[in-house]
Formats: sequence, structure tokens, C-alpha cells
Amino acid sequence: MLDRGGRVPLYVQVADLLRDRIERGELKAGEPVPSEAALQKDYLIAQTTARRVARELRARGLVFTVSGEGTFVGRPGTPRAFVHMPIYRRIAADIVERIERGDIAPNRAIPGERVLMRRYGVAKVTVRQAVAYLREHGWVVTVPYQGSYVTTPEKWPIRSGS
Repeated sequence: MLDRGGRVPLYVQVADLLRDRIERGELKAGEPVPSEAALQKDYLIAQTTARRVARELRARGLVFTVSGEGTFVGRPGTPRAFVHMPIYRRIAADIVERIERGDIAPNRAIPGERVLMRRYGVAKVTVRQAVAYLREHGWVVTVPYQGSYVTTPEKWPIRSGS
């Protein structure tokens, strides 16, 4: 339980909770720590606070960050425990799932950069990689200065298991 009115900053309290999980072995060397978006949701904290958590854990030598992939338990160079899908691919996969479910209809815009940055707790470059991936695979078309729009189903790639 976080002490929101206490003297210890929230980011330090959350970092302490994650340190405890690492020490108990719940988060093992090479495994990803919760994303900024997950920290925001789980602990009801602001994006800047979530960012400070990762910074605090790095300063303590408990985690390392790989640009575009996430933050992992251990020191830089620690082998990751499993093949990790880059964050931009996870964002793209989430958007594809929403398209296939009908949450985002053909010829409708996908969420904009700022919305995606906030939702996933990532930088603009990561969001742009995700949209570029969607575009390259035929899920969206981008109209300069207007946004990216879902293509019609006949342009969608054939998915394994479909």
C-alpha cells in the first residue's frame, strides 16, 4: 500500500516494491519489469512518476533499459530470459487486435501519437515504429498531417490461424 501523503516520494515507494519482488525472485534476471503504462495502471501513478521508478531502479543497479524494448532485471549485458518482442511490435499487435475485433473500423483513424504515447508509456519514436509496422503490413494507410487510417479488410495480411 502506497503512502500518498507521506514523506517518501511515490516513485521511491514503487521502486521499493519492485525491489522486493526482485529479491523474492518474482522478477528474475533478464525478465522485463512492468512497463510505465502498467505501473501507472497498477499503482495509480502519473506517467512522470512511472518514469522516475525505472530511473530509480537503474540508479540502484537493479535493472537496465534497452531502447525500444523495455527495462529488464539485472545489470546491462544480462541475457534476457526469453526472446522479447520489441515494444513497438506489441503496440502494433494490440492495435491489430482492436481492428480485428471491430473496435477500430476500416477507414477510421487509429489513435494519434500522443494518445498512444500516453497509453503505452513510450516515446514518440516507438509509436512511429509501431505505425510504420502497421503501414508496411497493410493494416493502415497514413495521410500526412491527418493521421493513420485502417485499410479495408481485403488489404489486411493473411494471419496464421485465421
